Amino acid sequence: MSRQADNETMPKVSAFVRGVLAIFVLWALLIAAAWLLQRRLIYFPDRSPPPAAARVIPGARDVTLRTADGLCLTAWLVEPPPGTADRHLAVLVAPGNAGNRLTRAPLATALAGRGLTALLVDYRGYGGNPGRPSEEGLARDVEAARMFLVGEAGIPAERLLYFGESLGAAVVTALAAKHPPAGLILRSPFTDLPAAGREHYPFLPVRLLARDRFPVTEVIARVETPTLVVYGTADSIVPPEQSLAVAGKAAGPAQVVPVQGADHNDASLLHGAQLIDAIGELAARVA
Repeated sequence: MSRQADNETMPKVSAFVRGVLAIFVLWALLIAAAWLLQRRLIYFPDRSPPPAAARVIPGARDVTLRTADGLCLTAWLVEPPPGTADRHLAVLVAPGNAGNRLTRAPLATALAGRGLTALLVDYRGYGGNPGRPSEEGLARDVEAARMFLVGEAGIPAERLLYFGESLGAAVVTALAAKHPPAGLILRSPFTDLPAAGREHYPFLPVRLLARDRFPVTEVIARVETPTLVVYGTADSIVPPEQSLAVAGKAAGPAQVVPVQGADHNDASLLHGAQLIDAIGELAARVA
């Protein structure tokens, strides 16, 4: 009787073990795919080259940024239009992880209307630029943008503002730690990239897998520059509490501007009046 009972339970145990092994293999394959393809889950470039700057914004011009690793990146320089009082301040605009500079034209136009020169950057792999995006690569791209502004454009280093939206906020925070600007503007910043990723991929060990980390709160604790944090209270991409945590870690004076009811990609956070007014006020203070 005992031997018969054992024979009856063995297939059940084997089936259970096979099921567990199958689940483990599938999970391991998912982890491997996430490791290999993770940058496709982070960066969503619009690779198409935008039209000439002047066709989109009257008076704007196409410029070239040269990175330390030998890439030539295209960008737009947008200066205050005739009749606008020039504040002689320039804003380095580092975009988020999607699109290209064409979608940031309304932002540059609004900034120029406030007397600010705007440099619309496209990272490597975006907007017809060569290369593939990565944390290290984006850092080199904004370094090249800053070098252009203080070199070819003739803007004094102490007259620079850095503006970063979402992922770009992480990029300019790292730049500010190396080359402090007059002011730092962070729109919808996350605390670090794994923390943001965990919100969207809770079934993956995001922190263990992450190759690009962008540790914003760690870095901003060393940045004494006056900082403006703008976020949407209904942000579904970067939780508002992460943006508030970034402001709380800033070593320098930090101003927080919530945009009520705004989601991550709403126009009010891209080029809305509340955002532009806050930037104008920061520019007036640092000038």
